[in-house]
Amino acid sequence: MKKVVVLLFVAVLGASMAFAQANDVLGAHTGYGRGCVMCHAPHSGAAGNGVTTSDTLTGDSALWGQDLTPLYGKSLVFSGDGASTYSVTLPAAGTILNAHDANTAILFCLSCHDGNVAKPGMMKGTTVETLPIVGGNAPTFLGADTTQSNPYANDHPVGGNAIVSCGGTYNWDCTGGNTTAISMNGTASSAFLANYPASFWNTGKTPGLSVKLATFGSTVTAVTCTTCHDQHSMTKYANANGNYDTMFFIKGQYTPNAGGNAVAQFCRNCHGGESNEMHGLMSVSTK
Repeated sequence: MKKVVVLLFVAVLGASMAFAQANDVLGAHTGYGRGCVMCHAPHSGAAGNGVTTSDTLTGDSALWGQDLTPLYGKSLVFSGDGASTYSVTLPAAGTILNAHDANTAILFCLSCHDGNVAKPGMMKGTTVETLPIVGGNAPTFLGADTTQSNPYANDHPVGGNAIVSCGGTYNWDCTGGNTTAISMNGTASSAFLANYPASFWNTGKTPGLSVKLATFGSTVTAVTCTTCHDQHSMTKYANANGNYDTMFFIKGQYTPNAGGNAVAQFCRNCHGGESNEMHGLMSVSTK
């Protein structure tokens, strides 16, 4: 009988943990019940999370509670179009000035999500959420295949060279880009914002005007991890137009379903050349 009670308790505990991850906006970032302290240790930096580190400044920036030493100063190379590459050099020890700096965001994210040189901590390495339609779970570690000469080549590029710009074959009919904020004020891009109200360009009362993505030095429309992901909300995205269902911490309506186009719409936030609107279809709304 005692064994049955113990097994029942374990089953209930597991179910309650799964329920919390499915319903709290932090989702998987509740860290199996650890909550915010999984990343932001309120005392003693990484040591406050039981993590050993030689970093004398651990926790000084954003109370970060993971070990950053394996990643300090590392240069990562991402693939562009197969022929070109995008490189990003992470901050060196003692050089972090702003927790919201784009390079620092990459450093923080990789301290848990890097599968190459950083310690994964309590992470299991796959998504909590099951992949819709196709089933299974996606990997959550980047650069995990150490047999590759460039293990980050199959991950979406980030950094000061991963720029969202205006004009040309593959971009929106917007204005700005590179060193200035983007305004989605062309005929097609304006229609896109109306068709996809959950767009991360809709950040203010005037949709899509003078929006920055991430600042790398003078480059303000480059991509960092938090351009596409809101690390604090796995299931809901909020912008000036309202609240939208999402998953995988995506910053936009991201609801994969048979015959739907919300996932494609999200990618078109940056890849305007592949949008309905830039092909003359001005009224394909998100379903």
